[in-house]
Amino acid sequence: MAAALAELRTSAARAQEACGTMEIDGALIHINDLERELVEIKQTAAAGKLLPLPGESLDSSALQLGATSKTVGSSMAQLLTAAAQGNENYTGIAAKDTASALAVLTAAVRGVAACSDDRRVQDNIIDAARDVMDKSANLIEEAKKAVNNPNNPDNQQRLAQVAKAVSHALNNCVNCLPGQRDVDAAIKEISGASQALSSGEFPTTTRSFQEVQGGVNMAAVSLNQAANNVVGASRGTPQQLATSSTRYGKAYKDFLGEGLTFAGISKDRETQSQIVSGLRSVSMVSSKLLLAAKSLSTDPNAPNAKNLLSQAARAVTESINHLINICTTSAPGQKECDSALRQIQIMHNLLDNPTEPVSDASYFDCLDSVMEKSKNLGESMLGITDHAKKGELDQFCGSVKGFSGSVCALTEAAAQAAYLVGISDRASEPGKPGLVDQSQFARANQAIQMACQNLTDPASTQQQVLSAATVVAKHTSALCNVCRVASSKTSNPVAKRHFVQSAKDVANSTANLVKAIKALDSDFGDANRQKCAQAAKPLIDAVEELTTFASSPEFTSVPARISREARKAQEPILSSGKAMIDGACDMVKAAKQLAVSPNDPPTYLLYSNHSKSVSGAIKGLVAAMKESAPGQKECDDAIETMTSSIKDLDQASLAAISQSLAPRDHNTPQGFQEQMINSAKEILDRVEPVRAASKGEAEKLGHLVTSMAGYFEPLADGAVGAASKTINSKRQMAILDQTKTVAESALQFMYAAKEGGGNPKAGHTHGAIDEAADGMKEVVEDLLQTLEDAASSAGVVTNMVDSLSKSIARTDDRMALIANLSFVEYQTEMVRLAKHIARTAQDMVGKAVSNVSELGPLSNNLTHDYNDLSGNAQGAAIASSSPQVGQQIRKAVQELGNLCIDLVQDAGHLQANPTDTYSRKDLADHAKAISEKVSHVLAALQAGSRGTQACINAAHTVSGIIGDLDTTIMFATAGTLNPDGDSDNFADHRENILKTAKALVEDTKTLVAGAASDQEKLAMAAQSAVRTITRLADVVKFGAGSLGSSQPDAQVLLINAVKDVASALSELISCTKNASGKPVQDPTMAGLKDSAKVMVTNVTSLLKTVKTVEDEAARGTRALESTIEAISQELKAYNTTDKTDQKASAEDLIRHTRPITLATAKAVAAGNSCRQEDVIVAANTGRKAVFDLLGVCKAAAQNADTAEVKRRAIQSGRDCAHVYKELLDHVNTIIQKPTHENKQLLATYSKKVANSVTCIVQVAEVIKGTDWVDPDDPTVIAENELLGAANSIEAAAKKLAMLKPRRAAKEADENLNFEEQILEAAKSIAAATAALVKSASVAQKELLAQGKIGGAHLASAFEDEDGQWSQGLISAAKLVAAATHSLCEAANAMVQGQASEEKLISSAKQVASSTAQLLVACKVKADTDSVAMQRLQGAGNAVKRATEALVKAAQQAKDFADEEESLTINKRMVGGMAQIIMAQEEIIRKEKELDAARVRYAKIRKQKYQDKPVEETDALW
Repeated sequence: MAAALAELRTSAARAQEACGTMEIDGALIHINDLERELVEIKQTAAAGKLLPLPGESLDSSALQLGATSKTVGSSMAQLLTAAAQGNENYTGIAAKDTASALAVLTAAVRGVAACSDDRRVQDNIIDAARDVMDKSANLIEEAKKAVNNPNNPDNQQRLAQVAKAVSHALNNCVNCLPGQRDVDAAIKEISGASQALSSGEFPTTTRSFQEVQGGVNMAAVSLNQAANNVVGASRGTPQQLATSSTRYGKAYKDFLGEGLTFAGISKDRETQSQIVSGLRSVSMVSSKLLLAAKSLSTDPNAPNAKNLLSQAARAVTESINHLINICTTSAPGQKECDSALRQIQIMHNLLDNPTEPVSDASYFDCLDSVMEKSKNLGESMLGITDHAKKGELDQFCGSVKGFSGSVCALTEAAAQAAYLVGISDRASEPGKPGLVDQSQFARANQAIQMACQNLTDPASTQQQVLSAATVVAKHTSALCNVCRVASSKTSNPVAKRHFVQSAKDVANSTANLVKAIKALDSDFGDANRQKCAQAAKPLIDAVEELTTFASSPEFTSVPARISREARKAQEPILSSGKAMIDGACDMVKAAKQLAVSPNDPPTYLLYSNHSKSVSGAIKGLVAAMKESAPGQKECDDAIETMTSSIKDLDQASLAAISQSLAPRDHNTPQGFQEQMINSAKEILDRVEPVRAASKGEAEKLGHLVTSMAGYFEPLADGAVGAASKTINSKRQMAILDQTKTVAESALQFMYAAKEGGGNPKAGHTHGAIDEAADGMKEVVEDLLQTLEDAASSAGVVTNMVDSLSKSIARTDDRMALIANLSFVEYQTEMVRLAKHIARTAQDMVGKAVSNVSELGPLSNNLTHDYNDLSGNAQGAAIASSSPQVGQQIRKAVQELGNLCIDLVQDAGHLQANPTDTYSRKDLADHAKAISEKVSHVLAALQAGSRGTQACINAAHTVSGIIGDLDTTIMFATAGTLNPDGDSDNFADHRENILKTAKALVEDTKTLVAGAASDQEKLAMAAQSAVRTITRLADVVKFGAGSLGSSQPDAQVLLINAVKDVASALSELISCTKNASGKPVQDPTMAGLKDSAKVMVTNVTSLLKTVKTVEDEAARGTRALESTIEAISQELKAYNTTDKTDQKASAEDLIRHTRPITLATAKAVAAGNSCRQEDVIVAANTGRKAVFDLLGVCKAAAQNADTAEVKRRAIQSGRDCAHVYKELLDHVNTIIQKPTHENKQLLATYSKKVANSVTCIVQVAEVIKGTDWVDPDDPTVIAENELLGAANSIEAAAKKLAMLKPRRAAKEADENLNFEEQILEAAKSIAAATAALVKSASVAQKELLAQGKIGGAHLASAFEDEDGQWSQGLISAAKLVAAATHSLCEAANAMVQGQASEEKLISSAKQVASSTAQLLVACKVKADTDSVAMQRLQGAGNAVKRATEALVKAAQQAKDFADEEESLTINKRMVGGMAQIIMAQEEIIRKEKELDAARVRYAKIRKQKYQDKPVEETDALW
């Protein structure tokens, strides 16, 4: 299936490339068909035969129509963008998407028409839909023309005109829906009524000032209530929305009339201007409220729609309050209380149904906000009473405002917390993030529009203007960042360009607006305010267009769906929040009375009672939020699940130890293995998300831990099943133990995650979370490695094929570009992996012939390499210079992946049938094809960056040259590097070496300059440098050979010199590659300069070596100087990074300290003798020893358990190389000035080296750990066998403890007593023997600690006395364990009536006998007064007592049975004689059986001990 899907993916991509403009033509035909379908629908409706389809209703069809209209709009936006860019492929895709959306729109229109009884409504909506189809067809026609002629400058204008026509037609279609017309009518009514504000005339009235003022207040209350009704009705039916919209329009007209009347009464021009401005503000926010309600009723699932409606309602309340503040001149504190009351009341809607986020705050941000705002609320509540009593009314008003602000903030925090609780519940469906967060776009759009409105409002103060400018800058910056991220993530090149262009448009519009704001800030005149309004319009348009484009289904996130169970979890928070709002409203009403009569006791009592209810509600809110923290319950459930899995694994382990693990037949061994692999992979994939959620995303924690915990049951079941199908007991225990380790590490991780809880401020828990997550990843990866190795060895390739298929699919996914990673880094890694894949494929061809069993591990390696390659291909495609190169890379990697699947499947077939020649041929063919596809991948990478690809190839070639030089050094050291001819001498080669070295210096300069030039010049420079270093290595090798095999040290010196040059060139090429295209200030340029200096230094050193290599009086010194410089450079490279591809163990590290010790000795000897031949030997030996040590030290450090041990390992290697370099420096000083004092210091330097070597050995021991022992040590063997025997006995005791006496027949109830005694006695013996063997182990350790027995380090250790003693102890322990098992089986059989008492008695006596042997074996060398021996003796006595008790109980049972047995004597002569004969026959038969049993017993004893040495037999007895 996976292979078929991969092939289908490739075929679909090719088909898409071949279609071209066919998709545009197909979309056009589809739309024309839809228009004809609408004509038929209208004809059917006219005939009265249009009936709704099953399940179709007016509400559902209306909702579908509203939602689809937005989809059509976003598809149109993509179509416009793709056509304007001339992208034929994506224009076709957008046209197809548009046609598909219009088909859904047509079905929705039919549903609305069929469910409506009004013929006028039917005709209107069908005609509007036909208009949409007509305009859409025109748009696609224009898009097709634009694609065919992309250079036409009129394309953009024509497309924009047609798009506006489509948008207008869509709006008309939606406006035909029931309820929408009424909302539009209300909006028109508000707009028409607001025209009176521009006339400058005010109505006259005969009412008094107080009456008009009261009328304004009453109208304000009515309008605020009408706004609340609109918010509620938008979630109801279209009829409810229509009714509430009509009422709102009427309430607005009343409010407008009262406001204008009040303005007419006021004679102050400034007051009139302020009132008119306030009324305009109310008019604008009223229209926005109705538009938001209309949008929500059309598409209830639109992102952030409910929040936008709530914000619009709050804006209405704020505008009303602002106007009331202007109009009201009542007693101080009254209007403030009324404003606060309206603000609080409008917040109630937030808590009705919190199904979308109110803000970006996390759960713990909400909790912190509640704690903070509750303190502010308490201060405001206290301030209200204090200031009212003191008559400080200004401060009283401030406290009321603070109180209402705190209540609103608390409500928002409660609503957001309730939403997070809802989506975090396991029964809810978590949302899936899209390419962009559309709610963020909607919030930013709303905030920018409101800020621009404040900028252009004549009543805005300078502070409000600056605040609005800050809001604009904040949100436009956020939008630009979102566009940048979206551009890097999307695979759609049209969308990529559109997001980039939109970000530029928003940024440019913002810059122009900021200039206008600065001018307005300096001069608050009408002219500057008008300029500000003109500058704000392009910004609003750009943000609106970007928001529309971002609402495309391609970028849409899937919102979370809150379940019924989650709503119950929300209830405590919501009920507390609502109680707080209700109490706050009552409290504000009481405060309003308190401001008038602060000394009235009943009023104060009323206020006090309401304040208590508010305080109680807030306490309940805080308690509910703390108890309802997301993820905690899920963590507890996950912990329980994992604990249950651990128990299941423990029980399976016990059954495996006692060899009673029953085979699981519901799956095959392969099936169990695949089940484990799949479960382990899913668990591993969730470790990082759980880590992130537990540290800062509480709302995601519950879903993630539930998902992770769900895989532990199949993992444990698979482990038990796989173990049950495994014959090897050690393999059984390995599977179960490793799986149990995974479960235990996961349990630890769950505890840490629960402690963190997703709280980003709980920093003290993050360290434990990281540690647990890293530990879990490590053990899961180990388990996966074990399972995959086992699967590949068995020829099971299913999981590998699945993994390859997922990797192929992943190349099409988009990821954000990782900071500090350029195309060159991805390119370098991809080249390495691609070549490794090609090598692995060729290795598989060889193994297919020679060793089929190794194909599995090779397939596994191939799979892992391709997984890494696909991941790097993602990054390379994103970071590439052009989309075409990125697509070429993806295509090449995907084709390579398909061939890898074929190769892995061939390997699986060949492992299943090694003689299948067809599979072998297919494998060879696919391996050859893989080599070809690897070349395609390399070609695609080269197209992306030819120069850097040439550098990568050059570095690979130079690496081969260095390896070749290493081989030549080996031949030279062995004395087998001979000249080509007898007359060959070094002088013939010297000039050639010098000339080639100088040419290399020139190539180096060109290479360094190539980093700043184009890719073509860089490629030429890299290729030239490689050719020159190849010639230089060859001529140096010929020159070294001409020196003759009699001078091996001189040969090694010369080859080392050119090897240093090659190494420096390799580093220079790498630095050039990394610095390519970077500015001069980039840090990589500094690295390039440093590597160029090293290159020049090494070439100079080579020239010096060439000139002095034949001079026996100077070449030792030259070798020493060269080695010192080489070690310095190696140390610098060693300090650059801790990463290495080399593998080494702690034993390897210890082994590599010996060459350092030998090299130190040679260096000291050279320093003392000052002979050139000694010096050159010391230099060459020391160079190799230090280089090898540093490489192994870094590799071994990777095996360290902790970062501290790793650091110590790397530091110890660095210190050792450094002190050895100091030793060589001192030897060089001695050669220059061979004084006695200098030679005396050699011992000091050698001690430093010795100390550093000691440190390395100590670190190696730490890396190795304390669990490493000599497996041939007899004492270790004895301890292991003793502990094994103890475990075996414990398992037998546990098994025995689960046994129960058999149910006896009714006539033998009295026997039950004896059976219970027997079982209890057998349990006592099992427990006592377990303690005995453990005591023997402790005694053996004590003897070892006292030195009475010694650890053996040679294989011959068993020949000595301690070895014989250990063997005797082991044999005795095994006898105890075996006897105890026999005892348990006998007890079990006896109580079930399947064995006799004699067998039980015999087994008990055997336990006593083997216990005595164990005691004797332990006492041979023990101190009788030691605590361990006293415990051992006590344990032996316990065993003796237990066996005696068992024998006694069994004998009683036997005697009781004998007593109960009755014998009937036959009185007749014949019958009596027959009875006697039968008794005699039984006696004879029993005697023969007894004799035969004695003979068998003797043979067993003789056979058991006849091959053992006499000394050991004596030790046993």
